[in-house]
Amino acid sequence: MSAQTYLAYDYPLLSVFWSMLLFFLWIMWFVLLFRIVGDIFRDDALSGWAKTGWLVFTILLPFLGVFVYVIARGKNMGRREIAQARAQQEAFDAHIKEAAGGTGRPSSADELSKLSEIRARGDITDEEFRRAKELVLTGHGPAEHVGSAARTPGR
Repeated sequence: MSAQTYLAYDYPLLSVFWSMLLFFLWIMWFVLLFRIVGDIFRDDALSGWAKTGWLVFTILLPFLGVFVYVIARGKNMGRREIAQARAQQEAFDAHIKEAAGGTGRPSSADELSKLSEIRARGDITDEEFRRAKELVLTGHGPAEHVGSAARTPGR
């Protein structure tokens, strides 16, 4: 048999398990290290000198630095990550609304439904409804003008 065939017999299954375990622990260590470095830069409450100190501590003494950071500041790491995720989601939502044409102005259908509700309550006359509807359909003005005039006291 060749030397390669003997290699498979010389490396028992338990050794493969321990090698894989050490490899995954090594990967988890780097994931934790990068999360902590990201948290150091994400935290706005830390001054520049404090960020530099924590960064130097985690780079020069990585095991001790990471463990001390997790003990000292680990409680709020999740809160900062959630706050960042919320801010990103809000920015994404705002971008989607802007891209979809959400200028903050209601659509013509919304304005017409508001006008019909105002007319159904009896706050405006049929003539006022007709004029406001023409304005909405031509795009010259929102129905808010009619609705605000109808809601003024004394009308």
